[in-house]
Amino acid sequence: MSGVEHRYEVRSREVRYRGRIFEVVSEQVTMPGGGTATRDLVRHVGAVAVVALDDAGQVVLIRQYRQPVGRRLWELPAGLTDVTGEDPAVTAARELAEEVDLTAGRFDVLVDLHSSPGFTNELVRVFLARDLTDVPAQQRHARHDEEADLQIVRIDLDEAVGMVLAGEITNASCVAGLLAAARARDAGWSVLRRADSPLPG
Repeated sequence: MSGVEHRYEVRSREVRYRGRIFEVVSEQVTMPGGGTATRDLVRHVGAVAVVALDDAGQVVLIRQYRQPVGRRLWELPAGLTDVTGEDPAVTAARELAEEVDLTAGRFDVLVDLHSSPGFTNELVRVFLARDLTDVPAQQRHARHDEEADLQIVRIDLDEAVGMVLAGEITNASCVAGLLAAARARDAGWSVLRRADSPLPG
């Protein structure tokens, strides 16, 4: 067996749909052994999510309606990385303020994840936010659409991990972020990466 890895090359690309957040494309890709295969995929702008942990060891969760699954899900404050050139930590800070009315004195990277690499290149960076303070009432963001219906709760981190393991929390970045936060806490925060750590790939 050869030790040389096959190089997958895109021979052609056709855009099927282009929107503000993602585009759907069909690509002809070279396969091992010769020949090509068509792969339909979603190219996504990417996102950030935030595990906001307060001094009492509680995390801030939101419950938000998601049309693709037709129900409300427990999630982390999160948003798209759709501002060209913006540092992901800056995006995370804005989403934290807009969705749950909090600012943080410290951001660290918990985990990076490809949310569903079988069909999309979406990359989500999950931050840990600590040293939380409330956004003053007069400076709070007006929420619209699904965000107008947000429920915001604080729950003990270990209880939230229990909700993950019980199947009550299924949002991918929320699952990854909560499990990573619990592990990082148990390691005395020694496994955290700096907020400006380079994105993978």
